[in-house]
Amino acid sequence: MARQKGIIKLKGTIGDITFYKTQDGHLAREKGGIDANRIANDPAFQRTRENGSEFGRAGKAGKLLRTALRPLLLNSADSRMVSRLTQNMVKVIQADAVSERGLRNVIDGEIELVFGFEFNARGKLGTSLFAPFTSAIDRAAGTLDVSIPSFVPTNMIAAPSGTTHFKVISGGAEIDFTAETYVVATSESGILPWDATATAVIDLSNAVTANSTHPLVLALGIEFYQELNGQMYPLKNGAYNPLSIVKVDGGV
Repeated sequence: MARQKGIIKLKGTIGDITFYKTQDGHLAREKGGIDANRIANDPAFQRTRENGSEFGRAGKAGKLLRTALRPLLLNSADSRMVSRLTQNMVKVIQADAVSERGLRNVIDGEIELVFGFEFNARGKLGTSLFAPFTSAIDRAAGTLDVSIPSFVPTNMIAAPSGTTHFKVISGGAEIDFTAETYVVATSESGILPWDATATAVIDLSNAVTANSTHPLVLALGIEFYQELNGQMYPLKNGAYNPLSIVKVDGGV
């Protein structure tokens, strides 16, 4: 892979060189690689096929989780989140100690490994929210809850420059990775001033299916706002809004 440096940036393929644009700039690379038919059939590439199968499964699992939490992700994700989540799901699948290599999956793996995943690397929950909170999943009742005791926002929330207000958001998802279906519920606080006045207790509850046997995932985040002429505007289009997975129950 090489970086294009000229005034005119190319896109497309010329001979054996492909030119393309990424978030890292305009790049170029030489075409090549092993014939696809050989990879699909040659016994020498058995490990490659197994790895590819599991990677594809990880990609689907990551997409399902993203889709389930989409209402929260619209303003709380960085440009590399998809690839980071896929890598995390690969680890989940590789933790499957039951299935044969190439057949390992999320259900027999360790979905708990997505705990702590940050959807926005530019604004992480762990470096934004310092107020203590509790998170709980009640599988029998089908509730995924977060509770934050009263706190002083300017002391306990590290907000980006320009912030005047904020909102706490949460979402609970019940995910069937086999059928590729989900049930999701979201909740949020009101828009609160980012000042030295203590908040009330913030209790957020998300209800999914009671007694579900599927994995349950609870996410918590913050959205920052700037007040201008009485109107609330998302600060910097949500570039620094944190969202993290704070509780996971892998199912029964």
